[in-house]
Amino acid sequence: MVTLRQAQGPVAEDAWRIAASVPDPEVPVLSIEDLGVLRAVEVDGDSVRVDITPTYSGCPAMDVIRDDVILALTAAGYDDVEVRLVLSPAWTTDWMSDAGKRKLSEYGIAPPSGRAAVGSLSLSKGAGPIRLALSVRCPRCGSLDTREVSRFGSTSCKALFECRACLEPFDHFKVH
Repeated sequence: MVTLRQAQGPVAEDAWRIAASVPDPEVPVLSIEDLGVLRAVEVDGDSVRVDITPTYSGCPAMDVIRDDVILALTAAGYDDVEVRLVLSPAWTTDWMSDAGKRKLSEYGIAPPSGRAAVGSLSLSKGAGPIRLALSVRCPRCGSLDTREVSRFGSTSCKALFECRACLEPFDHFKVH
């Protein structure tokens, strides 16, 4: 997980802890820190600036996350709070914490596996992404005998899968 923490000191750490505790509105068992959406917290005098990065461009949850971060910090006594949407570098599932991936699995969502290939592929000389069909482990029974039912799940971050062993449907958090 790559996390930026630009401010240091007890006040900045307190502001980070508060912002980090905000739950993701689409998967409430994850905090925005677990998800890797929380990028930076800076404290300058009475002002707090928080940077967040969406999992996908146009993610509708970002407005809710922004409002929830502002509410959490103002409730803790920070009066001047700014939340900025930072698009670069683009979010990747590599930024998710191991604890977050564990929470997804316990919640019944198959976590992303492997590493995202962000910026690592050269498209020159005919090179490009090579698609492989990988098995996704069922979060309920652990079977690898699963199939993708739909590339689009309950949110744009997830795909819908079915386990052939226990016959249960489940979401899979896409590697991105």
